Amino acid sequence: MSIHTEKVAKKVTLTTIAKMKGVEPITMVTAYDALFAKLFDGHVDMILVGDSLNMSFLGKDDTLSATMDQMIYHTQAVCNGASLPLIVLDMPFGSYTSKSEAVKNATRAYQETNAQAVKIEGGKERANIVKALTENSIAVLGHIGLMPQFVRADGGYKVRGKDKTDIDLLVEDAKALEAAGAFAIVVEGVRSEAAKAITDAITIPTIGIGAGLDCDGQVLVWSDMFGFFEEFKPKFVKRYCNGAELVRENLEKYTSEVKNREFPSQEYTY
Repeated sequence: MSIHTEKVAKKVTLTTIAKMKGVEPITMVTAYDALFAKLFDGHVDMILVGDSLNMSFLGKDDTLSATMDQMIYHTQAVCNGASLPLIVLDMPFGSYTSKSEAVKNATRAYQETNAQAVKIEGGKERANIVKALTENSIAVLGHIGLMPQFVRADGGYKVRGKDKTDIDLLVEDAKALEAAGAFAIVVEGVRSEAAKAITDAITIPTIGIGAGLDCDGQVLVWSDMFGFFEEFKPKFVKRYCNGAELVRENLEKYTSEVKNREFPSQEYTY
C-alpha cells in the first residue's frame, strides 16, 4: 500500500523518509524562494534549498561562491512558502571544513530557519563531520558520487562508478555516512549499476540524480526540469515543459499589447 496519495497530505518527517525505503520512491526538487516553494508544497516529499541557486539564478559557472548568508536567506523564503515537504539546507562550500566549523554553521542554519536537515558533500572522509552534526541533533543528508563542490579539484564534472574498484569505493562512502548517522544519501552522476550497489548496501534511502532507476528516490533542479535554465542540459535532466519559451511567448503578447495600446483595456482599468 502506498504511503502517500498523489498529493502529499501530511507533514513529511525524517521518520516518513526512513519508512519509504523499498516501499515508495521519494520525490525531491530544489526551490529557492517562497513563490515556487508554495507551488511545490504538498506535491513532493522533500525540497532541497540547493547551492545550485548560484548557477541557476546568480549566473555563476559553479556552486562554490554560495555563502551561509545566502543559503539561510533562501531557506527562510522556502520555509515561508512550503509547510509539508521535508526541507533541507545545502551547506555551502567552505562551511564545514572542520567539525567545529560545521557544527557552528549548521547550528546557525537550525536557529535561523525551519529546515529539518542539512546536506553535506563527501564520503568517508567527511563521515567524522556528519557524526559531529548528528551527535549535536542536526539531521544530515549525505551526498556522494559526482559532487559539484569538488568540481575544481576533480577537473570537471565526471561520472563515477565506471568500474568495480570505483563502485566499491562508493559503497564504502555510503556505509561510512550511514554509520555516521546520515538519514539518507544523494547519489549523483554515477552509473546505474553503481547506484544499485549503493542502494542495496545500506538501510537508509538513496536519492538519485543522474543515477538511474534503482535509487530510493529522485531529485532534480526545478529550473532544469521545467526548462528555464537553457545554458546547457545534462543528459539526466528531463524537461517536463519549456518554461523559458512560455515566458517569452507571453512576454511578447504583453509588450505588443502595450505598444499597440491594447493593454490596459477597460476591463483592467479602475
